[in-house]
Amino acid sequence: MDTHTFYLTVEGVTFPATFADNQGAEALADLLTDGPLTLSLEDYGGFEKVGSLGQSLPTSNTHITTQSGDIVLYQGRQIVLFYGSNSWSYTRLGRVTDLTGWKEALGQSDVTVTLSLTAPH
Repeated sequence: MDTHTFYLTVEGVTFPATFADNQGAEALADLLTDGPLTLSLEDYGGFEKVGSLGQSLPTSNTHITTQSGDIVLYQGRQIVLFYGSNSWSYTRLGRVTDLTGWKEALGQSDVTVTLSLTAPH
């Protein structure tokens, strides 16, 4: 992979992100080489969106305090997008690099998110 950038499209708004440096993030990048991945995420606790990846990725859990824009793996199978903060044991997958409109795009209800290696046209 010649780039560490990937993209999240939330309800039609695209955000650039960078992959973390670990096996879970590498596995996610490999998964995205097969094409975009669209997930349904549910709001949880008023600070994160959570949804199943449909498969397990390698974990390297550490206790972290997340910030808005963090993308993490929970229990090996759940992707979590933060628009608030939480302290828990996660595997960091990446981070949104431009948070302009991030919280507004995620909103307060369930969302559909597409992860891809190329920006949508």
